[in-house]
Amino acid sequence: MKLTKTTLLGAVGALSIMATAATSFAVEPVKIRWASDHSGPPHPAAIAEAYFADVVEAKIPGSKVQIYWAKSLYKVPGAMEALSDGNLEMMTGQFGKGASVDPYVQVLVGAGKLTTPGAIMGLDSTKTYGVLKKRFNDMHDIKLFGSGHLSMYMGAGGVKKRMISPADFKGLKVRSMGPAENALLGGLGANPTTMAFGDVPSALQTGVIDGLLTSLGGFNATKEQAPYFSVAGINGIVGDYYFIAAGNKWWNKLKKDQQDALQDIIVNDFIPYQKAINFCNDKKMLDKYQVTDKSKAGIYVMTTAEAGALNTAENGATNKWIKTKVDDAGDKLVDQFVAEAKALVKANPLGSSALEKTDCTAFAKDFGKYKKAKKRL
Repeated sequence: MKLTKTTLLGAVGALSIMATAATSFAVEPVKIRWASDHSGPPHPAAIAEAYFADVVEAKIPGSKVQIYWAKSLYKVPGAMEALSDGNLEMMTGQFGKGASVDPYVQVLVGAGKLTTPGAIMGLDSTKTYGVLKKRFNDMHDIKLFGSGHLSMYMGAGGVKKRMISPADFKGLKVRSMGPAENALLGGLGANPTTMAFGDVPSALQTGVIDGLLTSLGGFNATKEQAPYFSVAGINGIVGDYYFIAAGNKWWNKLKKDQQDALQDIIVNDFIPYQKAINFCNDKKMLDKYQVTDKSKAGIYVMTTAEAGALNTAENGATNKWIKTKVDDAGDKLVDQFVAEAKALVKANPLGSSALEKTDCTAFAKDFGKYKKAKKRL
């Protein structure tokens, strides 16, 4: 049985076993070095990358996939350049982090755009993504296979109180992931502080910062220091989209049957698995920590009205900042993506996506395998 988007999102059975037990491809082995900017397992996106390695090595006997997590080989800009130069085979990279190589990648960033799972699943169908895919190929000699995501619930964690209304943010020192998020926090009246996540726990503990923007996974790591975590619905704070890419210099040297085999694994196995396991990680976190009483520690999901108030206060600050970093064509692309995102949300309301029907019990074995962080190098 071949795993496809449909069978994976139905999520019945042990996914890893089903995939690796599938019939092998009769092609020559491949060797792949994969650079990733997030941490290794138990990070769900890293589990997905380990899954990719297992499937490739099982379906194409003799192959070897080496995964380098947590920027241990390259940061995102360096990995993109290495792909272009033929010094790296594949990578996972957050779109916004590639801005120093191509500022256009930032047009997908921003709060309140793709605000349903179905809309997020439709990202690759947008004209905006198509423009980026063509730029990657034509300008950087990089092949995009598709997009993945991390947590849909990026949120704000507070040390002493929740940050829900714009007034709650005013004057607070809040950790930001990057300049685009700085624009958001500035629009809410906070004082943004760009900080690597490794420095966050001690900064919270010592009062250097009053709170942070992060994912549900980040909340899990800082819940003792910043217990009051609030999410503005799906992607109400910022979208967290990743691209899966290969260098054309390497890809074009492969034989067609090798390309076909890898394309099949990436598109029909890895990308659906990556999206599903990240969705299930979010669900697992919400099931364990969600609260409805705002005075209690845990994850509070804002009402539509509360999230809307943040969006109104932000007043397009992120988009305005992005437009200062791109040319006129990029300026129009920002507006195009806003319109496309709005249309996707309307066409894919909450509860309508196959992703939301994923049987997350199918991932229990995979989560359990990585209870302790491991590296695959």
